[in-house]
Amino acid sequence: MSQDNDSAASTNSSLMDRQQRSFILPVEANTSLSKPVDTKAVLSCPPITQKAVLVTIRWEIILRDKPSCTRAYRRDANETRAINCSDETISWDSRPDRNPALQIDPVAITHDGYYRCEVVTSHGHFYHGYHLTVLVPPEVTLFQLENETIVCRAAAGKPAAQISWTPGGDCHTVEEPLGSDTVTVQSSCRWEDHRVSKVSCSVSHLTGNRSLSIELSQGVIVLGFPPSTLLIVLYVKFSLFLVILVIVGFIYFQRIKDCSPFFDVQALLTPESPGKDACSPGQNLLIHYTAY
Repeated sequence: MSQDNDSAASTNSSLMDRQQRSFILPVEANTSLSKPVDTKAVLSCPPITQKAVLVTIRWEIILRDKPSCTRAYRRDANETRAINCSDETISWDSRPDRNPALQIDPVAITHDGYYRCEVVTSHGHFYHGYHLTVLVPPEVTLFQLENETIVCRAAAGKPAAQISWTPGGDCHTVEEPLGSDTVTVQSSCRWEDHRVSKVSCSVSHLTGNRSLSIELSQGVIVLGFPPSTLLIVLYVKFSLFLVILVIVGFIYFQRIKDCSPFFDVQALLTPESPGKDACSPGQNLLIHYTAY
């Protein structure tokens, strides 16, 4: 008889343990969530089992440089309350007694923060938190400077974008931190020792990737020596051109000077040679007239 009682008690205890374990929900969990700016975010609370009786739901919202906001719902009074909540874009997704999720519509850069849902049921307290990070796509531009440097700029992105080039060149990249964790990234490139007619800038970001190209009408040609050496080469070429010009001019004026005081009389008196002038080469008889 005693053994039968012990067996029944053990069976009941095991059944109660299984029932209790079936009602146990995760006590607390945290999730990292990223959402692009100007989209809609829906944050869910811990699930409630069918046999659990809902008592209250409370959302705690902790944003940067703002007081904590609380949105709560009491099932017995069927009422909602909001404490220190001035942002109208953060609200219940629907009726809290049916779906206690929180919605943010639209998501703004100021919504970076921590959101925690507390659910109180007849089986205990349960929590789920979200570390929300708002993503901001950068504004991408590609342009050429007067010194033949190509610049690719990803402005005001969150987080910072990454820039790559096709074809690769001699590049320098800088980052400029702005407000609200946004960053402007600028990459400047030059191409040496070969001709480039088209370059492409690829910008990688969590909100999506972009690629821009620019056509260079006459290409970018950079010689393989420094600017000082280039000036010397140009100076030597210009000097050589001047020397050649002086020599040609000297020969031309010397020829005119040699022909001016002489006349080729034979060429003038011989009708068989009408095509020769007074300065034709090969003439031996020259008469110099002197005035008395």
